[in-house]
Amino acid sequence: MNVAKSGYRVFSANSTAACTELAKKITERLGVELGKSVVFQGPNRETRVDVKESVRGQTIFIIQTIPRDVNTAIMELLIMAYALKTSCAKNIIGVIPYFPYSKQCKMRKRGSIVCKLLASMLARAGLTHIITMDLHQKEIQGFFSFPVDNLRASPFLIQYIQEEIPDYRNAIIVAKSPAAAKRAQSYAERLRLGLAVIHGEAQCAESDMADGRHSPPCVRNTTGHTGLELPLMMAKEKPPITVVGDVGGRIAIIVDDIIDDVGDFVAAAEILKERGAYKIYIMATHGLLSADAPRLIEESAIDEVVVTNTVPHEVQKLQCPKIKTVDVSMILAEAIRRIHNGESMAYLFRNITVDD
Repeated sequence: MNVAKSGYRVFSANSTAACTELAKKITERLGVELGKSVVFQGPNRETRVDVKESVRGQTIFIIQTIPRDVNTAIMELLIMAYALKTSCAKNIIGVIPYFPYSKQCKMRKRGSIVCKLLASMLARAGLTHIITMDLHQKEIQGFFSFPVDNLRASPFLIQYIQEEIPDYRNAIIVAKSPAAAKRAQSYAERLRLGLAVIHGEAQCAESDMADGRHSPPCVRNTTGHTGLELPLMMAKEKPPITVVGDVGGRIAIIVDDIIDDVGDFVAAAEILKERGAYKIYIMATHGLLSADAPRLIEESAIDEVVVTNTVPHEVQKLQCPKIKTVDVSMILAEAIRRIHNGESMAYLFRNITVDD
């Protein structure tokens, strides 16, 4: 039975077996069973949820990993949370290791801040707390009207570097763009290693026009009142790609939070090889690895890609043996235990810097 002595219950909101593996590992560490529920797609592709046991007055944790079908996973989570809310659950806490739409957390031209919309939807569905890991931007926590615990995967990735990379003392931590320099610096300081930054046309263009400064139309209306004559701004031009730091004869370790479209990582690996790095590792928390990412990694100069199991990627691992997985179920299980028992979460953030 899924009732622990302290009275909390753990459910999985995923309808696919591959996505429930992390939930099973977490419940094994907690010593409880997954709650009895059925999540499935109807004939018309509508998501349906059926909770098979009473949850009245209980604290409920919903573990939801996000597969490639992101929107279906979101609906599964929303409907599961609402089903538990209408079944009189006392508290509903979402365990969402990879928070979807986290890259859409800034206004882009006439777009929308989708991450804020998703936060509002989760609150209306009945969630009262969220446990997640390595949000793309820490400021996303401000979108929510309830507590958010943003755990870090860096201790597990650092442990992997120390235990699995031979001669890691000869390594250098690399930021693939200036925007990733703070995260890379955090890794470098804890590993007592040097730091290099790649700057130029291979960097991620995510920040370009992210704040809406180019959103007004460029054509000026010459009829009627012309308004203020604002000075014209020079168009952005990325400089030729350069590496700030010496990587010659070193092991290059590129760190980031998400690896999805691997084009930037492949380009970074090529320039690092040209500058003399003899091995190249990629370390990231969330391995989305969309489209033909496994093939591109296999054909690239990258020696190994290390990601956590926040996102299921077993199919990608079969396609590319360079992809390795680090298990983070331990810290997620400990977070669940501490939250339910009313213990401090500070222990899980020890030695974690602000920039990590």
